[in-house]
Amino acid sequence: MQNPEIVIIGAAIIDVLAYPVNAKVFEVGSYSTEDIHMTTGADALNEATILAKKGRRVQLETVIGQDDAGKFIQTHCDDAGIIVRDACIKKEEKTGMNIVLVEQDGTRSFLTNPHGTLRSLKVEHIQMPFPESAKIICFASIFVFPKIDPDKLVQIFSQAKKQGKIVCADMTKRKKGETLEDMAEAFSYIDYLFPNDEEAMLLTETESVEEAAECIKSTGVGNVIIKCGKRGCYIRTDVEKCWIAAEENVNCIDTTGAGDSFAAGFLNALLDGNGVKRCAKEGNRYGAEAVQHIGATAWLNDGL
Repeated sequence: MQNPEIVIIGAAIIDVLAYPVNAKVFEVGSYSTEDIHMTTGADALNEATILAKKGRRVQLETVIGQDDAGKFIQTHCDDAGIIVRDACIKKEEKTGMNIVLVEQDGTRSFLTNPHGTLRSLKVEHIQMPFPESAKIICFASIFVFPKIDPDKLVQIFSQAKKQGKIVCADMTKRKKGETLEDMAEAFSYIDYLFPNDEEAMLLTETESVEEAAECIKSTGVGNVIIKCGKRGCYIRTDVEKCWIAAEENVNCIDTTGAGDSFAAGFLNALLDGNGVKRCAKEGNRYGAEAVQHIGATAWLNDGL
């Protein structure tokens, strides 16, 4: 499959999830859980997987190794129809893996390997110019990669805008004390930004979602969409300032990948030409499905 309609840039790893787990796991020699399983993970691969399963033509720009974990990801992408260029596969790299300990209430703790591919993406690994067929370029992993600083983000986003693409981005918590001023130029190229509430308030050093949204919007971001879990999401556009309520009657058992599912739902609706409110509602719907299953994309097996 070629001619992607969306390019997702970011991390692709393996998640090994155990549920339910609590602090006793570190106090006893053996600990029993209801479920332990291995699946693909990380924001970019989660988003790409969901979009591909929904019939979208997706290209994933990432780095994986040639080890067993990397081969697992390659097989997954082949089966899902996700385009992964040969150049993304690096013999010298060790594919990233996370151990995810999921508590009874769905909260998670992670064991990560900072020396694996979770942190290794560089700007030179990303195919640019982007495919002409792609309508959207989404950078799923702001603050994940040490070698992609704000100046490198400007390089990526400005190239996308030069080609007339819609630029979207998701993020994690800042890692090096980055400020909103540090990110302002890169943010000015973004059409849709999807931080969660904690990430947004940490970056802007504010105490409310609404205030954080105003600060981020002031950098020139076209549309700020702040994910707020069971509260839904808050959107700030040129003309809108409002909350979009979360789905009701949701049985949350694992929040792994909930934000990625939200982003995928938003992007899927955006590809259909929907407005920001409708896209946000779809994001909430996808996120609600995700948290009712163990693992970031297990909900896809039930359909939506």
